[in-house]
Amino acid sequence: MKPMSRLWMGMSAAAVVAAMLAFGLDAAAQDKKAPAAKTASPCKGLDEKACKAKATECAWIVSKKGTRKPYCRRKPARKAKP
Repeated sequence: MKPMSRLWMGMSAAAVVAAMLAFGLDAAAQDKKAPAAKTASPCKGLDEKACKAKATECAWIVSKKGTRKPYCRRKPARKAKP
């Protein structure tokens, strides 16, 4: 086989492999679904008075060591017992 024909055969094989990879990546990208966006907590950014007014869903957190500012946080959801 002549060196020039080997070069062309190698280049065509590389082009085929590149096309297969591009098609495979494109098909894989279409299968993925976008993750659901998280909603912001209704307790975020509330002051103490407003947080305590929403006592059913929010809790006022005060640091025991005093290194952090107090903040309002959503209460964890309770799991149903089977």
